Amino acid sequence: MLPDLAALRLLADIARLGSIGAAGRASGISQQSASERLRAMETETGLVLVQRAQRGSELTDAGRLLVEWSSDLLIRADEIENALETLRHTRSHELRVHASMTTAEYLLPGWLIRLRQVRQVSVSLRAANSEEVVAAVRRGDADLGFVEGPVDLDGLSTAVVGTDELVLVASPADVWARRRAPLDAAELAGRALTCRERGSGTRAVVSSALRSAGQLLAQPEIELATNAAILAAVRAGGSPAFVSRRAAAAELSRGVLVAVPTVGLDLTREFRAGWVGRARPPAGPVRDLLAIARTG
Repeated sequence: MLPDLAALRLLADIARLGSIGAAGRASGISQQSASERLRAMETETGLVLVQRAQRGSELTDAGRLLVEWSSDLLIRADEIENALETLRHTRSHELRVHASMTTAEYLLPGWLIRLRQVRQVSVSLRAANSEEVVAAVRRGDADLGFVEGPVDLDGLSTAVVGTDELVLVASPADVWARRRAPLDAAELAGRALTCRERGSGTRAVVSSALRSAGQLLAQPEIELATNAAILAAVRAGGSPAFVSRRAAAAELSRGVLVAVPTVGLDLTREFRAGWVGRARPPAGPVRDLLAIARTG
């Protein structure tokens, strides 16, 4: 059997330093552990590799050949180890985040400011819909993804970092803005709305809520890719739209949009973070940002 890298390094150090004890110290292990590792290597190879003497140890012919044959392997292993260390150092100072629109626009800016207060890290942030975020994390293009609403997160470790509520908003001139009775699912399904594109968490929540009430979302009047575009379209007289209450707060407070009451629909959703790997987030900026997100 081929000895492992640690055993091969020990044998090379015995040849270089002249004793098992010195080679063990170079590897950070005791002389007893070095001797046990050497005996295991000789058992694996079926060869006597070292001759012990009063003044030290020297390699047998077989030992010298094994050191010679493995020298290129050990050099390459050292290069890979150094490259991995460089990669770990880089990853500890860089963070690639993909997030769905509401999280990217209204939550992550504050979280990232707090992250910079506790860790010097370079962060790249890309806003996309929830399905695109999950795909980026799975491909390795993002270290951490934030999504909202129902989305397939199979294969990723996840954590809930907050909750949100959707609200139906309309222009003050819209016929629904003057309603006093809440809209039910059938009334909502009967009108083409201003909607986010397919794959967005917002649209998925609305579709799921209507299905649970026995209705289907009508073909949208218009599909737009950002909260800002949705709000602008509704302000301009477009059909009503469901958006995050966070996204509509400023327009609602100024009266340029009106919240239309609904009934019989569950319009709450969770903000979730997802990453590749074990349930415990990797140490470094990923874990730090998640801790910040959980505390709001």
